Amino acid sequence: MLIDQADLLWEMDKLFVREFMGMTAPVNFETGDVVFRESDPADYFFTLVEGRVRLTVGVPPREVYTVDRPGEAFGWSSLVDRNYYSAAAECLETTRCLKLEGKKLQTLLQNHPESGLLFYKKLAGMLGHRLVQFYQITCPTGG
Repeated sequence: MLIDQADLLWEMDKLFVREFMGMTAPVNFETGDVVFRESDPADYFFTLVEGRVRLTVGVPPREVYTVDRPGEAFGWSSLVDRNYYSAAAECLETTRCLKLEGKKLQTLLQNHPESGLLFYKKLAGMLGHRLVQFYQITCPTGG
């Protein structure tokens, strides 16, 4: 799957996607590498190219989600006026991502209001899906 076909960028304006991709930097991680820790400064937004990244919260760490589909995003705290990440991200295998500086991405979203609105709607949908999945894992009987 090409990154510009990811759910997050699907149906976006081609100029927006081109600028988005032009802002990315490829990063590679090995198994066990920590992409960021909970409470680290939230400076970057990541999109998975390949691999698996476990997101955890708390001490001891509690797994809340595994990012494992190409095109999935994580590090969203960098886009919602948070100064820190709300979870930790650790690679479960060799992983490749695209990394974007959160402030630059926010500027791009402001400069393309229609694509920016669609981007945030899709991001909210992804986060909602993760919350439902987490709830189903932690409360399997529904209560």
